[in-house]
Amino acid sequence: MPTALKVALVVGSILFTINHAHALLKGNMSRDRWISAGLTYIVPYFVNIHGQYISIYRNKSL
Repeated sequence: MPTALKVALVVGSILFTINHAHALLKGNMSRDRWISAGLTYIVPYFVNIHGQYISIYRNKSL
């Protein structure tokens, strides 16, 4: 799980900067935008967790 947290922080921060930095700097962060920003971090976390489980499952099948 620590790997997933690191990936979520790095990838999420890059995506947050791309998608929301302008709105944050202009003070235009609405409630919906904050929810979207949260998902920006949650999605890479779950994708990484999913990849880890798939890798473990495939390695056990060999």
